[in-house]
Amino acid sequence: MDNKGIEIRWHGRGGQGAKSAALLLADVAFKTGAYVQGFPEYGPERMGAPITAYNRISNKEIRVHSNIYTPDLVIVVDETLLAAVDVTKGLKKEGAIVVNTDKSADEIKPLLNGYEGRVYTVDARRISMEALGKYFPNSPMLAAAVAVGKVMDTKQFLDEMKASYAHKFAKKPEVIDGNMKALSLTLEELGEV
Repeated sequence: MDNKGIEIRWHGRGGQGAKSAALLLADVAFKTGAYVQGFPEYGPERMGAPITAYNRISNKEIRVHSNIYTPDLVIVVDETLLAAVDVTKGLKKEGAIVVNTDKSADEIKPLLNGYEGRVYTVDARRISMEALGKYFPNSPMLAAAVAVGKVMDTKQFLDEMKASYAHKFAKKPEVIDGNMKALSLTLEELGEV
């Protein structure tokens, strides 16, 4: 993350954890000393309906309090949204998009309305099934947001997430271990971005 910070827009469906991931990212970045915003855009959301959430993360005080119209990074938690929502709208050419899919970036590019920036894919279904035994795409997509957006050092991110999960799931150590594995597998899969 450079001195001007980063703006992230999340696209998901109600119940997939996009809002939770955005809020968790804000919480973790705040613990590292960054200025943060994490908020959903509310409408008539219901389970399965398209939702949008946002993050602003900066080393300087954030004075803007609006939705994000020209994000640096877009995270698409559900690939079916590519046909339903213009996920690249306003996305900066020098930015990036991460899509949860088992397809390659080259297979996804034709579905992105001519977007010419960086495109990454993460198979959050496979990763979460391997790590958690259930389909929870938010942990892998959260790790992808941190890695691609260079929000913070990945070791620091993993340390903060472990502390956060330990607090949230104190009586469920298997959930902590599974989520940490999902984060680590995603970071390994993305490698250096």
